Amino acid sequence: MRQSTHSTRKTDLNRLEERTAGPVHRPGAEGYDRACTGYQLLEPHRPRAVVEAAGAADVQAAVRAAAEDGVPVAVQATGHGRASALGGGVLVSTRGMAGIEVDAGAATARVEAGATWGRVVEAAAEHGLAPLSGSMPGVGAVSYTLGGGVGLLARRYGFAADRVRRVEAVTADGRLRTADAEREQELFWALRGGGGSFGVVTALEIGLVRLRRVFGGGLYFDLAERPDAVAAWSRWTRSVPEETTSAVTLLVMPDAAGVPEGMRGRHLAQVRLCHAGPAEQGRRLARELVALAGEPVRSTLRELDYSESGAVFDEPEVPHGYRSQNLLVDSLTEGAGQELVRRAGPDAPLMCVVGLRHLGGALAREPEGAGAVGHRGAAYLASVLSPVESGGEAEAADLHRRVLAPVAGQAVGRSLNFSFGPAAPEDVASCFAPADYRRLRRVKAAYDPDDRIRANHPIPPAPRG
Repeated sequence: MRQSTHSTRKTDLNRLEERTAGPVHRPGAEGYDRACTGYQLLEPHRPRAVVEAAGAADVQAAVRAAAEDGVPVAVQATGHGRASALGGGVLVSTRGMAGIEVDAGAATARVEAGATWGRVVEAAAEHGLAPLSGSMPGVGAVSYTLGGGVGLLARRYGFAADRVRRVEAVTADGRLRTADAEREQELFWALRGGGGSFGVVTALEIGLVRLRRVFGGGLYFDLAERPDAVAAWSRWTRSVPEETTSAVTLLVMPDAAGVPEGMRGRHLAQVRLCHAGPAEQGRRLARELVALAGEPVRSTLRELDYSESGAVFDEPEVPHGYRSQNLLVDSLTEGAGQELVRRAGPDAPLMCVVGLRHLGGALAREPEGAGAVGHRGAAYLASVLSPVESGGEAEAADLHRRVLAPVAGQAVGRSLNFSFGPAAPEDVASCFAPADYRRLRRVKAAYDPDDRIRANHPIPPAPRG
């Protein structure tokens, strides 16, 4: 086997500029740091070369050159979900591959690897259509979907991965393959919920839903005044219709300019909801929640075009460093919710953003020909995220384990989409049923036996023989 080299000989990796339409950046050159950095600022990639791919041919050239030199390949679009850094090797940046083609008659869209959900939502809205998008418009649509995708319309329409009709991907041998229900069926199965270990996806064809408007936004409860707000939300979720997808975020708001005055310095439970049914039904459901939880200090609920759906969670778009952990649970007791509030409150050693997402509904029903999405029967997803600077990762990991301990007894596994940070092999395995994880490893072995493609949450190839 030919060894990797950093010598001056003209290897394929050194000749990348001759083979790509998009620019290639080397360490120390102008543009290298920008190309390596995404929304996640902690531990950026440090590859030998960054290819800013202009199209699938550039991705093929990068993958082939890496294979020739015996080095790994990583992929980055927006960098929101980056879990660990690539040292050496080739980084393929797909941010320039942002094309979107909507077929209004078929209610589908072809979405290139660098397109964000905000752009897909905007393109679909022109035709009265909507994708199963995430809560943050700046997140990459393709990478999000590969991990399953629990979005704003999840309880009504299911996982984003279940709406994938076709995948275009470059595998470790440099081939551009089309995977769908008839072609490359195992690859098609794995890429719909199994993550990015199996190839560099250059485009997806996704199904859209006919939807123009939703009722949604946030209700903000001061936990000092409404200590039972989380328990009230939990009780409320047990009777809401599938049209209602909701979550609650627990956060100690900073006492700083830019934060609404009535919220500064408060420990808040922020209930976010998106109701994909009649607006009046959504208003009635919100009133029922307020009757259980008490009056909020702020409400942003309104009827809105789906093109404005980023306002529901209103998440920050400023890049920063962070780490997180999550658990999928089959139930949420009132005592557990209260303990989460206490452990992640003002006395926590690090800022903690705790999220509880209501699952069920269409998420719990496995469609015919479904992909590798795991743990569909989970009732809630519990996550905790902290802003972290370099050197603080271990402290954050320990704190996150303690914060999530009250729900650990109800855990059925983990979710790929809400894990921001290096994951141990057993943690990645816990995202799937054991038989599905073994199948994913066989698919990896079939398409990337040398483990050339390094994903955020890697699945190793099954042993040879």
